[in-house]
Amino acid sequence: MDPNIQRALNDKLYDKRKVGALELERVIRELVATKDYPKVEAVLDQLCNEYAYAVHQPHARNGGLIGLAAAAIALGSELAKYLEVIVPPVLACFTDQDARVRYYACEAMYNIAKVAKGEILIYFNHIFDALCKLGADSELSVKNGAELLDRLIKDIVSESAATYVSVLQQPSEFEGGDKDGGHDERLDLPTAFSLKRFIPLLKERIFALNPFTRTFLVGWIVLLDSIPDLELVTFLPEFLGGLVRFLSDPNRDVHVATQGCLDKFLNEIKRIARVKKGIADSKKSKGDGKRKRADSLDSGSVRLAPEDGDEADSVTAGEDDDASSEDDWVPGQDVQINYKAILEILTATLDSPLGTFASRSLINHQRPLMKPTEEDGLLESLRWIVEFLDICPEEVLPFTPKILAHLLPAMASGVESIRQAAGRVNTSLMDYVVSLSDEADLASMQPPSRIPAPPGDRQDGNASTRASMSSSRELEIRSPTPGQGRPTARTPTPALSVAQPQADLDYAAAVNSLTLLFLNDHEATRVAALTWLIMLHRKAPRKVLAFNDGTFPALLKTLSDPAEAVVTKDLQLLSQISRNSEDDYFSNFMVNLLQLFSTDRKLLETRGNLIIRQLCTSLSAERIYRTLADCIEKEEDVEFASIMVQNLNNNLITAPELSELRKRLRNLETKDGQTFFVALFRSWCYNAVATFSLCLLAQAYEQAYNLLQIFAELEMTVNILIQIDKLVQLLESPVFTYLRLQLLEPEKYPHLYKCLYGLLMLLPQSSAFAALKNRLNSVSSIGYLHIAPRPNATTPSGPSFDRPNRLKGRDDGIIRWNELLDKFKAVQERARRLQRVGGEFDEGSAFGMGEMRIGDGTMEPRGGGVKEASGRGPPVPVKDPPATAQPAQKPRSGLGRQFGRLGGAVSGRGKRAQ
Repeated sequence: MDPNIQRALNDKLYDKRKVGALELERVIRELVATKDYPKVEAVLDQLCNEYAYAVHQPHARNGGLIGLAAAAIALGSELAKYLEVIVPPVLACFTDQDARVRYYACEAMYNIAKVAKGEILIYFNHIFDALCKLGADSELSVKNGAELLDRLIKDIVSESAATYVSVLQQPSEFEGGDKDGGHDERLDLPTAFSLKRFIPLLKERIFALNPFTRTFLVGWIVLLDSIPDLELVTFLPEFLGGLVRFLSDPNRDVHVATQGCLDKFLNEIKRIARVKKGIADSKKSKGDGKRKRADSLDSGSVRLAPEDGDEADSVTAGEDDDASSEDDWVPGQDVQINYKAILEILTATLDSPLGTFASRSLINHQRPLMKPTEEDGLLESLRWIVEFLDICPEEVLPFTPKILAHLLPAMASGVESIRQAAGRVNTSLMDYVVSLSDEADLASMQPPSRIPAPPGDRQDGNASTRASMSSSRELEIRSPTPGQGRPTARTPTPALSVAQPQADLDYAAAVNSLTLLFLNDHEATRVAALTWLIMLHRKAPRKVLAFNDGTFPALLKTLSDPAEAVVTKDLQLLSQISRNSEDDYFSNFMVNLLQLFSTDRKLLETRGNLIIRQLCTSLSAERIYRTLADCIEKEEDVEFASIMVQNLNNNLITAPELSELRKRLRNLETKDGQTFFVALFRSWCYNAVATFSLCLLAQAYEQAYNLLQIFAELEMTVNILIQIDKLVQLLESPVFTYLRLQLLEPEKYPHLYKCLYGLLMLLPQSSAFAALKNRLNSVSSIGYLHIAPRPNATTPSGPSFDRPNRLKGRDDGIIRWNELLDKFKAVQERARRLQRVGGEFDEGSAFGMGEMRIGDGTMEPRGGGVKEASGRGPPVPVKDPPATAQPAQKPRSGLGRQFGRLGGAVSGRGKRAQ
């Protein structure tokens, strides 16, 4: 360069540097005109090495920048060959510590890009990276300069990015060869801008925290997405995760811009899905039309033989029209969207600390600095998942286990918007899983069949249809269940060979995820998890049962849940599993339930009635009572057996769900009724009063009277007296209306009077004594009139079952009454021996005393008094068999303090107070 130009470019004044740059521009124009390219290269090398790269000489760097910009302007169309020399020094100046150097670098790059236009796209990544940093510069002038350069680059990208090919790529392609070959090769030339090269840089920068940088990135993403030929949406998984994080930025501008960007992407995905669906439907309809025309042609070929040629021509013409219409290109039809990768990002967002916090937002008062935008990332992810369930539900299905693990906790969020969004996703996802082809479900379930259901339990299936989402669908699924163990009973239809979309659902992972949610703190989450398990079991019983080993203990443990809604759902699921399983499974369930009650007495006290009644509602009540009776009969723990029998007996007498069972017991004329009575009697022997009430319920009054004879040999403990008191109260309930009416027929039911008067003799003079006495006095004249001539009272040792009593018409070989009495004696004797050894039977038996409240005529759990009573020990000393006056005072005192009105009734104080 001329020395004068060198001095001018190195001057500290901008005006002098500008004069030098103008002179340099004139010189280079002349060199280009004379094609003195070596001299041009020499000038550019001098500008780069002596000026632009002079790190510690800011004035020289400024001169070099303005000189390079002038040279670029002078080169004009020849600039493309020298960009690799001019651009790197300018890019290096973007990181200079002097703000003025950075500003002049923006100015120089602006001038260079304005001349180079599409050629500058070769260096797009470097310029973008520099602008990404300059957008957050602390100097306002630098930010303004970067903004101007950014606008220019955006204009160039919008205009040329999709199609522009650098001139440096073209000469070698057109040397030699014919024109057609050159044209074909030109179509394959790489464009100056490459989205594939840019995406890694965007993926790196998308995690920036500076709000200005984030705004810059969102602006570029929106721009690139607006260029149709680039198809940025295909690369969406590369930067979607970082983009969603932008929603939590406290800067409102960033939030608004990001939300708009995500909305555009989602709308574009929906549009592409509609286009592809429309094309697929169009092809399908055209294929159907072709087949119909072919069929019509075949059918008419015989009688229209002379016109076959015309017909063929018309068909060919129609096919040509179809082919031409199919060749019409629709924007978006060839865009490939990676739904799987997008869903992985969305589910990862649910699993992020933000999503975890949102799902625990019931305690958000502990974070007063939380902004509303912090939940927007989670809300956006939920919104996308809902839309994907509408666009491509088959792609969402494999992610169901992971989605459920984080979706259901969000349903219990304290933030209303999150709770509603999670509810929408849950509803849509469940509706899709429910809508999966039932036939395919059955086909996929048939090969691994290994757990047949009992045929006798088919009738119980109809009871739960009212709780199903689709009664007809549930019945279709359950209908082959009884024949699961007989593969030849049902042959698959041809429709079962179709594709099975639910094959992608990982039942094992889904069941595991839902089971873990049993530990969640929120009731709504636990209820939702059980609802999902119920639905999945309806869809594929065998697949859910295949992973039953870990689920069943969790379901049993959930019976101790403090929320009644959770226990109800848990029982519904357990009942459903039992109904679709074999007898062994049901028996194991009953055994495990008894073990749970045995180890968790508080559960038996607080939830025992609820559990038994819910199970009887969902399953066969007789099957439950038979199975439990068999298990209790083998129970070694006499104390627990007595408590359990007392609970079962209370429900048998009072539960509305067991009304049919009570009717069956009252009808002992049938063989089924007699076998059921015997099964209950043998296990009811653990509790004397329960056995007596069972006989009253079955109208076996003579057997009940024989039991009263044995009562005289038992120790009349406080617990027995309290149970008798409760039984007297129950005799006044609607359940025993038939019994009270039978008092009007003493000639037909002579032993009924003996039973009731026997109870009266066992009771101390209390309120229960007075109630029973009043009832008997109201029919005493009838009773005395007919009872007096019948002195033949039977004894336990030799009962003579006379025909006028309730046992008339029975076959003595079916119910062996003497054997039942012997069984009762043996069990009671065994209990007495254990009581003497342990000295704690009365204490344990008192556990079941408070199971019902009888003062107001309602049957409700009552736990407080029970604990008190069991904590005080046995009221009657067992070491002294004869009843003396001293031990009798002790229970009266204890009952008066612990059981209130009931204690007063047993001790007789209530009556004497009147």
